[in-house]
Formats: sequence, structure tokens, C-alpha cells
Amino acid sequence: MKSILFTIILISNTFALTNLEVALKSEAKMSGYKDAISKMTMTLINARGQEKVRTMNMKILEGKDEDKSLMEFLTPADVKGTKFLSYEHVDKDDDQWLYLPALKRVKRIASKNKSGSFMGSEFSYEDLSAFNPKKYNYSGDAKLSKLDGADVYVGQSVPKSKYSGYTKLVSYIDAKTFLPRKVEYFDRKKKLLKTSYFGAYKKYGDVYRMTKITMKNVQNDKTTILVWSDETIKNGLKDRDFHKRYLKR
Repeated sequence: MKSILFTIILISNTFALTNLEVALKSEAKMSGYKDAISKMTMTLINARGQEKVRTMNMKILEGKDEDKSLMEFLTPADVKGTKFLSYEHVDKDDDQWLYLPALKRVKRIASKNKSGSFMGSEFSYEDLSAFNPKKYNYSGDAKLSKLDGADVYVGQSVPKSKYSGYTKLVSYIDAKTFLPRKVEYFDRKKKLLKTSYFGAYKKYGDVYRMTKITMKNVQNDKTTILVWSDETIKNGLKDRDFHKRYLKR
């Protein structure tokens, strides 16, 4: 009887979380790294299964609510030297710039264009911003479900930005670790556009860092895979390391 009662209490407590609470717990699991430096591999896979591979260097500076990131493409030759700088904001649209070495100029990404494809990938400029619960609206309680045999919280969020390319996101958060497992993105016509799969987390003390994202576009059957490697955290990076002058260096 005691075992049955304990199980009922456990299940009851598992359900007693709102979508916002789950999102905040998930964010907390991946916060506290201060800054990160890593190498990245971007693999573009078209509908016929043909692949293109790109390599980049990545830097991120963690802020209280607003992160900064700088990405530089290393290979292949046609994108070498391209740089992407992003300043995240919670009370307005993010500031983002793209340096194009062939033109030797910096292009500012307009807010209304944030839903556009980033460098021909299935990631949009909007996707490249760090996930922050303050940039979304949440309502209702999270629902407990199963994903690949694991318990997950399933909840919806709606972007606050009027320029978002999405009407809603459906997130699948591991009920034990509170780490994201999958996110479904619905376009402006409220149809499923793409699905991201998260895996291969790495733990640094109490902080978890994502090492792989697979973004599958269900409408055009294209896929982009991002893989992080050789990552170090708490490197002592400063705001000055993310100044716009670095784009042209």
C-alpha cells in the first residue's frame, strides 16, 4: 500500500509543473558556463541525401539575460572568412550582423528577415539566438508523455516577437534531467515546418552543454546538423571580444 501511495504522490508531483516552470528549469540546467569557445561542424544534407560540410569557430559570452556570440567560417573556400555576430535581447529583437569577405562589408540582419535561412542551412537567423524563456509566452501546465522510451514534458510556447517566423513551438523536455530532447516549429500558416533533435550533452560541473543539433525541415526534406567539439568554458572572455570591429579583422 505504501508503495502504491508513494507512486501516486510521485506522479502527482511530476505533473504539477507549468510550461513556464519547465522552461525555466531547462534554462537553469544549461546556464552558468560564463563563456564558451568551440569548433563547429555544419553538415547540409539536401533532399537527395547529398552533403556539404562546413567548419567554424564559435565564441559565446553568457550574460544575465542577454548572450553574445561570434561565429567564423573556416572551410570550404567559398564561405571562408564569413562571420556572424549576434547580441541577444529580451525586450526587443536581437541585433545581428553578417560579414561577407567577398564584398568586404558588414550586413545588418533586419528584424523582419530573422526568419530567413542562415547561410543556406535549415537554421534561421532566429534559431541562432540563445533560447531564453523571457522571449516566449507560456500558458497552462506541462503534459507528461513518452519519447523514445523516456518520460518528457511536452509544452507549447509562442514567440513574443512580431517578426518571428513561427506561430508556436512544441518542446519535449526530459522529465528527469530537464534537458531538451526535441522541438517542433510551426510556420506562419500554423503548419509543422521543421523539427530539431538534441543529443550528446556534455557536463561541466553542474552545467550541461549541447554538442549536437539535427534540424529536419519536413516541408522540403532537407536537414542541417550542427556538431560542437573541443569546447572549453569559463575562458575569461569579455564584451570587447564581441565588438563589431572584429567582423572585419
